[in-house]
Amino acid sequence: MQTAPAPVIVAIDGPSGTGKSSTSKAVAAELGLRYLDTGAQYRAITWWMLSNGIDVADPTAVAAAAGKPVIVSGTDPARSTIMVDGADAAGPIRTQEVTAAVSAVSAVAEVRGRITELQRSIAAGTAEGTDPADVAAPSRGIVVEGRDIGTTVLPDADLKVFLTASPEARAARRSGELRGKDSADLATTRAALLKRDAADSGRKASPLKKADDAVEVDTTELTLEQVVECVVTLVREQQPAG
Repeated sequence: MQTAPAPVIVAIDGPSGTGKSSTSKAVAAELGLRYLDTGAQYRAITWWMLSNGIDVADPTAVAAAAGKPVIVSGTDPARSTIMVDGADAAGPIRTQEVTAAVSAVSAVAEVRGRITELQRSIAAGTAEGTDPADVAAPSRGIVVEGRDIGTTVLPDADLKVFLTASPEARAARRSGELRGKDSADLATTRAALLKRDAADSGRKASPLKKADDAVEVDTTELTLEQVVECVVTLVREQQPAG
């Protein structure tokens, strides 16, 4: 009798504009896995801070409020959702105001500690922090995307992938993703990306970096389909059918 493959945990890291979200969702969908956008969680807590008058430039104030918002993430790759205190935050967290503040908020150790535990809980398949509609869904594992998944959040992940791309390619992709006033020109977007890279890579708490055992994939010259095929192949090689 053939046994089903054991649950697999896939960590996909990298800076903005490398295709993490699109790749992670597509890989999860193709392999029947759950999907978690950890960046959305940091954006969600940042949006909550801004909405509740917390001075995001004051680490002490941010730390004191870190445990207050209730953040619930959907893990269905076909309908990625994020709720904050019962409100749909999927749209609000993508504004330029949130984008400009998220690095400062996410650099606070208390925020990272709170969100990291939430992420680990979701990856483990427990109910905490997960949309109730997704908890009971059968799953062979999860694809978790972010900036410190393979190094800090899930260092024992079955497969770690680190996506990269040239600043120009990333700026072009990012400009296409942003909404309304956020559709900045390429030069402005490129500068903003590089500024955030420096902030994320230089922070003391869980900086953005490639895990020593991660597979690096440069997406600059690849189509989304090619990147997805590459990662799916890596997962299947890591987790062959029983």
